[in-house]
Amino acid sequence: MADRTELFEAALDSLPEGIALIGAKGQVVLWNRVAEAITGYASADLLSRAVPEALALTGPWPEGPDSCAESPAGRGVPVHLGHNLGHNVPVTMRTLVLRDGLGKRIGTAVVFHPVESLDVLPRGEYVEGSGAEADSAEFETRLESTFEDFRQGGESFGVLWIAVDQAHELRKTHGAQACESMLAKVERALANGLCPAEEMGRWGDDEFLVISHERTAEMLAAHARVLAGLARTADFRWWGDRVSITVSIGAAQAEGDGSLANLLEKAKLAMHSSFHAGGNQITPAPGGPACSPS
Repeated sequence: MADRTELFEAALDSLPEGIALIGAKGQVVLWNRVAEAITGYASADLLSRAVPEALALTGPWPEGPDSCAESPAGRGVPVHLGHNLGHNVPVTMRTLVLRDGLGKRIGTAVVFHPVESLDVLPRGEYVEGSGAEADSAEFETRLESTFEDFRQGGESFGVLWIAVDQAHELRKTHGAQACESMLAKVERALANGLCPAEEMGRWGDDEFLVISHERTAEMLAAHARVLAGLARTADFRWWGDRVSITVSIGAAQAEGDGSLANLLEKAKLAMHSSFHAGGNQITPAPGGPACSPS
């Protein structure tokens, strides 16, 4: 009968995502078969060794998987991994800090898959059975229609990816009902700042997407600052406690030679940059400096 280690490794090899377990000192403890296929690095060449410099991530965590903080709110983050043949592979990555029974950090789990392998548009995280996921289907159709009109010579447009900074913590401490009540307040506040031709929809349990027809990236970022200010005015109280609300926003303007998936990926990466900067920030894509909305 196979021992527990063999069963564990076989289970991870059967998953459709790349899995890497990195020890506390930065050494590779496990590198599953999908990770081998994505990066070109064989498990036998990496085990017990430091993550190769060529494999260093580009994105929010430039020092490599062994130094990663835990992904905020469990979100997948767009980054690039270096392939063994020298090119970069765009992936969506999640990280989880591993601790022993006493709370001491013993390593990091890294989960990633190629962006091009996704058969749906990039979107936020959803809890299983969430109504927000069903609500986003109709909005996705309008988003695709807007992009197609743009490709056919229609008016310029961009997207604002908006995450509510306090949502994950409120959902964890006060439950889904409290979080949904707060998000409804935020949505109403944001709606007051939309132009007549703009549309907004849920794009994750704690996230919104705005389809905007601002003509330039600068105008789009300025519009994002207005919306961020309106979000801060949302007066939310739960059982007498007032929750101060802020948002992290990524702004991306559509380009003639890009795809809709690429546009959303840039907006998502920009939003994560805002979140990593401490929240209550606006970041223009691609990877521009985060700025305060005030």
